[in-house]
Amino acid sequence: MNDKKVTISIPIFKCESFIIKTLESVKSQTYPNIEVILVNDKTPDNSADLVTNFIREGQLSNWKLIELSENSGLSVVRNKGIDEATGDYIFFLDSDDTLEASSIADFVEVAEATNAEVVVGEVKGIKLPEYQEVDVFPLRVKDDVLEGNDVILKCLVDGGFPVSSWNKLIRLDFLKSNKIYFTKGLYAQDSLHTFEMALKLNKIAFLRKKTYNYYLHSDSVIHNRKKVHFDNWITIANKINDYYVSETKDNRKIQILRYLVNFKVMTLQMNWKAQKNETLWKRSYKAYAKLKGLSFFDYFSSHYSTKLKKENFYISLPTNIGYKLFRKRFGD
Repeated sequence: MNDKKVTISIPIFKCESFIIKTLESVKSQTYPNIEVILVNDKTPDNSADLVTNFIREGQLSNWKLIELSENSGLSVVRNKGIDEATGDYIFFLDSDDTLEASSIADFVEVAEATNAEVVVGEVKGIKLPEYQEVDVFPLRVKDDVLEGNDVILKCLVDGGFPVSSWNKLIRLDFLKSNKIYFTKGLYAQDSLHTFEMALKLNKIAFLRKKTYNYYLHSDSVIHNRKKVHFDNWITIANKINDYYVSETKDNRKIQILRYLVNFKVMTLQMNWKAQKNETLWKRSYKAYAKLKGLSFFDYFSSHYSTKLKKENFYISLPTNIGYKLFRKRFGD
């Protein structure tokens, strides 16, 4: 089993406070056949120097730091990791998180035993500075293995597994043969990339073990969402909408539309929670209103839950009315 090589891809950008702990967790992996690709996205701090020294002092011949010529964003960084990878599998690790020592070994064991294209692990959330363990990104799916694209797509739409791109062991040939890359220019797009994988997946497995330590701190993206993130969400919603329009199979159209409506609802709530800015919220609301939603006849269909029908109604109203009802429902 050790003959299967795993590429761990790590972005380097403004992470000098966390990167050494991240690198130590990778160096400590019990699985021997690992290559590490670190991509420096023109970080303005000392992160890249710390990485260079870590590689040199550890004499890590299977690690390399790639320098981008200009700051290009996480999507380009991750795509560079895919293109440079020589492993059988690729694993995306954020530069402020860590792995348990046996994580990669456990992932490979499940992947090889099931022949799954993707294996998803469980996440331990750690809130800093108190190091309080919190429940984040749970695995709600009951089965350990899912087979068949329709089943997997529905499971994702139902919220059965997280949309995060990290903490997933992914077969590299699956990504490359299906040309599943991250969209250039989008800052936060895990929900899109995982959705695009789900459109193509035939087998996915789940590792019932905490494999990834996700640190919640003041610099986390989840605490610092701004207009650029809202604009990214509008772009992602448009891309999901395009998949819906181009899809020819009714059962898949139903799942894609469910995903789109849920995405609009979720990001409108996150938009308000992040900024509480009426102008920015209304901008997103208006953009989403131009996209597909449930039709009049869909409200009589059993394919869509009562909750989804209700949420679709609330985001299909004239903007000012929709805003007033949103504030009434969710307040501050």
